[in-house]
Amino acid sequence: MRLQIPLYIQDTIKAFIRSGHELHLVGGSVRDMLLGLPAKDWDFATSATPEEILKLFPDAFYDNNFGTVGIPIKNLPYSSLSAEERDLRVIPEEGETNKPQTQIVEVTTYRTEQTYTDRRHPESVSWGKTIDEDLMRRDFTVNAIAIEATSLESESPTIIDPYGGQEDLEKKIIRAVGNPAERFKEDALRLLRAVRFATQLGFGIDVKTLEAIISDSGLLAEISGERIRDELLKILASPYPYEGVMLLKNTGLLAYCLPELLEGIGVSQERPGRHHKDDVFTHNVLSLKYTPAADPIVRFAALIHDVGKPRVAAEDADGYVIFHNHELIGARMAYEIADRLRLSKKQRQKIVTLVRWHMFTVDEHITDSAVRRFIRRVGIDNVKDMMDLRIGDRLGGGTQTAESWRLKLFKKRVEEQLAPAPFSINDLAIDGNDIMQELNLPPSKKIGDILQTLFDEVDEDLSKNTKEYLLKRLHEMELAK
Repeated sequence: MRLQIPLYIQDTIKAFIRSGHELHLVGGSVRDMLLGLPAKDWDFATSATPEEILKLFPDAFYDNNFGTVGIPIKNLPYSSLSAEERDLRVIPEEGETNKPQTQIVEVTTYRTEQTYTDRRHPESVSWGKTIDEDLMRRDFTVNAIAIEATSLESESPTIIDPYGGQEDLEKKIIRAVGNPAERFKEDALRLLRAVRFATQLGFGIDVKTLEAIISDSGLLAEISGERIRDELLKILASPYPYEGVMLLKNTGLLAYCLPELLEGIGVSQERPGRHHKDDVFTHNVLSLKYTPAADPIVRFAALIHDVGKPRVAAEDADGYVIFHNHELIGARMAYEIADRLRLSKKQRQKIVTLVRWHMFTVDEHITDSAVRRFIRRVGIDNVKDMMDLRIGDRLGGGTQTAESWRLKLFKKRVEEQLAPAPFSINDLAIDGNDIMQELNLPPSKKIGDILQTLFDEVDEDLSKNTKEYLLKRLHEMELAK
């Protein structure tokens, strides 16, 4: 096994070796390399203290209590970075690909951690003397493997694997280092990380580790919304999001991540003429499974799109459950969920919008103006995502085809309306200045109200969007008062 090491990483390694310090590649990069996957980051552990590292690299920075020093490697051509390294950056604007880039290499001093008081951070950290001490504190065996830095480019790199991580990689197992109960009580976020790694890698979880997760699931209540959010989005972005959510449910962790989802367990949706055969919970998770979108935020919306149903469930005259206005209640719940998990404003708005409008009509008789209203409601950027959610909703409800002929026709009509710039109030043949001049009015809210009234009329028949017609209607509206 010969590893491809970027030149700037080789230079960093040489600086440590010349100074007489030990250096090992650790963590996810080692795991991914052993799996034949490209390394997405370069994390090292060293015998050097943070102060010694700063002497080697004057531009480095150290602003934490855990021994991690960031070493900026500057003036790298964008073209010299690997595809994986480029993925970690914002895509440069046109013409900027030759601008110098900066890569951050993280190096952490060997550590031995002490008592954890908040289920997340060690109360104190002491510098260790060996790589074995450092690996002892890590979460899972597949993450507790190190490669001696000086051997990275050799045919047979020196691998330090005291806990059988390589064997677990071969068996496709996530197993805690040492006693799993102790590992989870040290850092409760590891409960979620176990599910995340299993989901990302397509692995199973070791029996004893799984039993400890179930036993200690309640510890997740002590973890912040931001931390839960990060792990949850990684699960949703993985190749197996459905399996990840079901694993969260079966371990008891979902009650601390998305308790609202569990309200749908046992809530029937069956009735004559309705394609749904499963309860609300099962439908939600199956919709996630079948939604074609890769964006974890769209997948999130698919997962909770019917979350409002249990709260509005009622029986009709025939004894069947109905869910009037569940999309309205669901949108409010989606807002609360996104707020609790500290999603960004943009992410929250997308999820709320998709949940709110997922019941859009695809009847072949709807007008062009109704199609345009749909586009305005969901937003141009969300149109494709809404279609993906509808596909997940259909397949997750037991329908065998991803798209009905009506949905295909509706998508075609949406595309036709999007072909030119979508019609908006700014496209009216007159504007606020015309109204003020014609009616001798000062700037006010009234001008906007008049424009909206004219827009609503023209939107039903775009042929009316002429200055002559709109000025005529303007005066007719004034006379009608």
